[in-house]
Amino acid sequence: MGTDGPRPAEVIVASCHFRQERSLDGALPVEVLPEPSLQDHLQGKKHQRLESLRAKRQDQELRSVFVSGFHKGTSAPELSEYFQAFGGVASVVMDKDKGVYAIVELQDQEVMEKVLAQPEHCLGGQRLRVKPREKKEFKYMPPKKQGSAHHVQLSPEKLVQALCQADDVDAQMSQLVQLFELSESERRLRHLLVTLFQEVFSEFFPECAILPFGSSVNGFDIHGCDLDLFLDLEKTKTFQANAKEPQGAQAEKGAGPDSDSEDSILSDIDLTTATVPEVLELVAAVLRKCVPGVHSVQVVHSARRPVVKFCHKDSGLLGDISINNRLALCNTRFLQLCTEADERVRPLVYTLRYWAKQQALAGNRFGGGPLLNNYALTLLVLFFLQTRSPPALPTLAQLRELTEDKDQAIVDGWDCSFPQDMSRLEPSANTESLCSLLAEFFRVFGDHDFAGCVILLQEGRALPLPSFLLSEVGAKFKLGPFNVQDPFELSHNVAANVNEKIAQRFQHCCRDGAKYCRSLQYQRKSSKGKAWGLVRLFQPGVLEAEELGPDGLLITIPFMLMALSPGSRQQLCQARDFRRCWFDKVCAAITFVLKDVLKCSCVGPAGEPLGQEPTEQSGGEQPRSDERGSLAVSPAKKRPRVEGPVPEEEEESVSWSCAVWHRVWMGRRRVRRQLRHLGSPQPDTEQEAGSLEVEEKVSEAIIQQAEESLGAEPLLRFTACARVGGGQEDTRTLLYFTPAPQQGPLFQDFYHFLQGFLPRMVERYVGRAAWGRQ
Repeated sequence: MGTDGPRPAEVIVASCHFRQERSLDGALPVEVLPEPSLQDHLQGKKHQRLESLRAKRQDQELRSVFVSGFHKGTSAPELSEYFQAFGGVASVVMDKDKGVYAIVELQDQEVMEKVLAQPEHCLGGQRLRVKPREKKEFKYMPPKKQGSAHHVQLSPEKLVQALCQADDVDAQMSQLVQLFELSESERRLRHLLVTLFQEVFSEFFPECAILPFGSSVNGFDIHGCDLDLFLDLEKTKTFQANAKEPQGAQAEKGAGPDSDSEDSILSDIDLTTATVPEVLELVAAVLRKCVPGVHSVQVVHSARRPVVKFCHKDSGLLGDISINNRLALCNTRFLQLCTEADERVRPLVYTLRYWAKQQALAGNRFGGGPLLNNYALTLLVLFFLQTRSPPALPTLAQLRELTEDKDQAIVDGWDCSFPQDMSRLEPSANTESLCSLLAEFFRVFGDHDFAGCVILLQEGRALPLPSFLLSEVGAKFKLGPFNVQDPFELSHNVAANVNEKIAQRFQHCCRDGAKYCRSLQYQRKSSKGKAWGLVRLFQPGVLEAEELGPDGLLITIPFMLMALSPGSRQQLCQARDFRRCWFDKVCAAITFVLKDVLKCSCVGPAGEPLGQEPTEQSGGEQPRSDERGSLAVSPAKKRPRVEGPVPEEEEESVSWSCAVWHRVWMGRRRVRRQLRHLGSPQPDTEQEAGSLEVEEKVSEAIIQQAEESLGAEPLLRFTACARVGGGQEDTRTLLYFTPAPQQGPLFQDFYHFLQGFLPRMVERYVGRAAWGRQ
């Protein structure tokens, strides 16, 4: 052996040969190295690093608490926001498996003592169980040995250090791209894997093509992103059809199958008539038995586009193969075109994706769940850039005007035509900085009516739901709290999985982000070494909670069109002023929930309207009234209705004056279980379990149990004011709560309860109410 030592490849080969000899011989001579002294070991870097890590873990234990009892789905930022009332919160670690407990690391032991001294903790109407974190013996788990193909993940500390060294926010955003994007070696590895797959699958599916799509090639790649592959079998189907023709017919066409076609796997299956699951099982068999280094092969039939998932052993790279997802190739090329059209696209998308991941709004790499997927968030950014003044990106309709004959493409019946060459695009006249664009993104979407409209990248506008539902694709589109239309498959809502809670939290975080972006801490580099710019923005759970503004604390009631029956939906969409019609229904629902569900009594002046209209259930009669119920409500008179459109300066509103006598927001789940055990009919479905009637009975039981403790003064006093959302096409109802002075944390508990309870009950109410033609 030379003095230079073996090359890395030789080392790998020698290692493999060594393992083979060991497995055959069973015994090898062992060379014993001189034992180092104990003193040398204690002074070594490895021991010192472990001692430092042990001390750090012990310090974290001494100022951490174990928290459980919160609603399933509660996020880390929500817990952090609650415990910040007692002092600084260093981090929140959620239970990864079931999400039923969390470890909250506080700033110091003094804050921990304040938390433990509190006799009762409540969040969202649920009583929290808080206790000191259990102390465990420190055990160091060494990281797994990784090959050269693995990329060392960037630690949060190094990310903060790199961003703080930048000169301004624009430089920070550009630096973020460089830190997260794939390295040249990672790109080369993926290219080699695609080449390997192409060679193997060509042996079994002649003339097939393996085409990468998605994050690996669309311009928004990050370290460790999945390798998405499309197996194109169109030419293989032609090859198979030709192979079945008589030899004479093949000779006339001047082409025929290879001599090896008889041994091809195609002799066992007809690709033209085979189902997608059958072909995928065949693909999985090829992966398991014939592609070296591939393991954990699994066919996922339940996905929207069924795939075969796999893992490459040496690199740890995850990937999947699909056979009926040709539209994904068009989406990938469209995203590539956008990144080439404007250099600001990539930094803005990378920044917002990481921000959304840190705020628990997006980033579930395994799919499923209510979080935003990266594709939906990227389309949201592109739509934002389309709607700037002047636009930073063209709409798809504008791009189609530039297409040539070679660019025309119809895929699965959808028009996927757009220029493949960006040189035909006119440069944008928009000159906004990245710093300004990020702040504007938060401002725009912090007050956007996601549930009441559909975002269209085809036209670069948000179309109100009633107008969209009358379109050709409206009936097939799955509506939800977050509606973003796929740019090509127009009947697909790419954010259909997002639930109401995540949608509201997204807007809350956008409003917090917009407020932070107005501060000097965002716009200027700190001369004292403090967190500034993106660093502060990326910290989870540290942005300010909803503050009591001049109008009060806000609960947004979204446009719940899908809660209505098809007939009611059609009547509303055809109404002369559907916004006012919807607002009237929501106000009636709010009154019903406060008065009947939560046991309100109305004490307004005689003759004043209650803001509640007759329903199928009420038969036109006023709701029941108790002399001394759980709440007292005085609805103020609404502005009289006028014919024609509402003048822009006038504002539709309804107000209530309320007093809370009992803690009707606490222990509702427990009381519901008690009622069930006492013989009340058990609901057949989860929806019935949360129905208006059941919730009425729960409130009655809580009041009966607490009747002896009823005081002379109410627990809480507050006013509530409902208004139509801002903007001429906004369908939301904005409900502001203003507590009386010195209400304290008790009102916060009640408000947090209403945040989830009130929109859900309003949805139940409008779903069963009578809808006449307006």
